[in-house]
Amino acid sequence: MTDNEAAREDDADGPLLFGRVLDGEGGARVIGWDEARDWKPAAPGEIMWVHLCRNRAGVTEWLRDGLRLPEPTWELLVSDRTRPRAFREGGTLVATLRGINFNPGAQPEDMISMQLWCDGARLVTLRRHPMQSPRRVLKAIDDGIGPRDCGAIVTELAENLVTRMNAAIVDMNDHIDELEQADLEGDTDSMLDRITSIRRNCLALKRHMGPQHVALEAISREAPPWFEDHDRREIAETIDRLRRYLDDIDISKESAMVMQDELRARALAANERATYMLTIVAGIFLPLGFLTGLFGINVGGMPGLEDPEAFWWVVGLCIAIMFALYFLFRKLRWL
Repeated sequence: MTDNEAAREDDADGPLLFGRVLDGEGGARVIGWDEARDWKPAAPGEIMWVHLCRNRAGVTEWLRDGLRLPEPTWELLVSDRTRPRAFREGGTLVATLRGINFNPGAQPEDMISMQLWCDGARLVTLRRHPMQSPRRVLKAIDDGIGPRDCGAIVTELAENLVTRMNAAIVDMNDHIDELEQADLEGDTDSMLDRITSIRRNCLALKRHMGPQHVALEAISREAPPWFEDHDRREIAETIDRLRRYLDDIDISKESAMVMQDELRARALAANERATYMLTIVAGIFLPLGFLTGLFGINVGGMPGLEDPEAFWWVVGLCIAIMFALYFLFRKLRWL
């Protein structure tokens, strides 16, 4: 979100972040919160779209008293229960959708939700944290090339939410490619931490976006008649794109698991090799330690106590034993 957009939201008209009345030709005119609360179509084809901040004062009262929504519906629209879902309620469509949080400081697995309610003439979208997808659709409308009815707005909102997933997936794939090209003999702990982070992001995206697939299918299947056939085709394309993205997430997760297993296998092999070499060294020096310990007991009767050449005989014997053990281990293929 740009600084100008953030400033507009700070100066928002009550809970209204923006409001437009579509003219049915791709354009719209701006409306304020006072007009939006009592809006009625003045001409055929007019459609009102208001985007609200759901945790500001006045939203609940308008949904309950102005739109006269059933209690479970308006509670869902203003609640923090953000699991994606969609259902038809008479001639209206109610849905909760999720998108990736691209706000500063957010992580890919941080998701933000958008609730929507539409009766074919009025579309109400609600969010708590800033979202870029509604702004993208709004820009197209303000440029005169936007959607012309509620069904088209809903499909474009869903498409933008899903399409923006691609940026997070591409970013994760870039990290995976970077790790695959890196020297696996480098800082193993750091690489394992990065791979674990990628796997965690994949799992979070799959957990959050998997239900969105079901929600979009419910919109396509259960939406009221004002959601036209071309809208259903568009939402079907979005569903197919989301399915491909979910498959890409699975592939990224599997790639991260393969790299993680390889790093752990290499670390385990290195540890086993070090342990094996220490065992061989201990096997070579064990008889030498026994021999030197035997000659160091310092009791009467030890041979060579009076012979000045005895020390060198012991040294030579130790060297001979060491070489004999070395060639024995080579013959046994322990080295």
